[in-house]
Amino acid sequence: MTRTINDSIIKAYKGEQTDYTPVWYMRQAGRSQKEYRKLKEKYSLFEITHQPELCAYVTRLPVEHYGVDAAILYKDIMSPLPALGVDVEIKKGIGPVIHNPVSTIQDVEKLGAINPKADVPYVLDTIRLLSEEQLDVPLIGFSGAPFTLASYMVEGGPSKNYAKTKALMYSKPDVWFTLMNKLGNMIISYVRAQIEAGAKAIQIFDSWVGALNAADYRFYIKPVMNRIFAELQNEDVPLIVFGVGARHLLPEWNDLPVDVIGLDWRTSITEAREMGVTKVLQGNLDPAILLSDWETIEKKTKEILRQSIQDGSHVFNLGHGVTPEVNPETLKKLTELIHTYSKR
Repeated sequence: MTRTINDSIIKAYKGEQTDYTPVWYMRQAGRSQKEYRKLKEKYSLFEITHQPELCAYVTRLPVEHYGVDAAILYKDIMSPLPALGVDVEIKKGIGPVIHNPVSTIQDVEKLGAINPKADVPYVLDTIRLLSEEQLDVPLIGFSGAPFTLASYMVEGGPSKNYAKTKALMYSKPDVWFTLMNKLGNMIISYVRAQIEAGAKAIQIFDSWVGALNAADYRFYIKPVMNRIFAELQNEDVPLIVFGVGARHLLPEWNDLPVDVIGLDWRTSITEAREMGVTKVLQGNLDPAILLSDWETIEKKTKEILRQSIQDGSHVFNLGHGVTPEVNPETLKKLTELIHTYSKR
């Protein structure tokens, strides 16, 4: 029996006309779902991602529950780093903790290269399981971007101001660019393997790059991002870039060989267009609004959808990830609203 795939989101990512505004939610897999929370009582994040059947289950749950137009692979941006020799642990209530932070050229030169088939076979097996057997919507694969990955590797964990990362960038440019090159190589190999396994679109999360000004981004980050996206363009799947607090970087992103730019809630679709952004846009409801009453959620969603309908090149999402406190029923109701209100 041949499965029918709803490819609305891929059409939208390519700038083609769709019957409605497609939608998925960052961090839709896990976080607020009771089935996921029950699993987390027994398994850690890394334990779930190392078991393809279990990881596929967590990935497809929101598609089945919310009716969204895409699945996002359940894993962490830290997932490929152990292959490079990074000693990373996900600590409850803290996030990723790196036990061997990077600070010298020797530290960077010690980092290895990833062989996805040997180092992360479970990720690729999960993708194959989902894309070949389980999903009727496209699967989005992803990777962290060089700056965001480096910020954890240099700081040793989450940071509020990225002071050590910036200090390394400014004071030791040779170390910085060597690190960017290594991470760029890793991302290209890792993402290519995801696409080969069946991922139909790729999002690069540069979550924390908004901490840099535009001039520093242009000099220290943009060359490696250009290289990553230029190489991945050959794979012929939509490429998405996303970061938080990065309004000032939108013109820089618009220059990159990407198909889609993700907006956080600080910049509207209309404002992005007024800034000269020409790419397909994705976003951008503030996740905090989902903790409000339905009347407020509906009002804010319709404001975005009116711009979406007028714009014609937009995929609905949140401006950042689903928070654990969000009621899953709210996301289901929100998906229905987006689909019905935007119907062409």
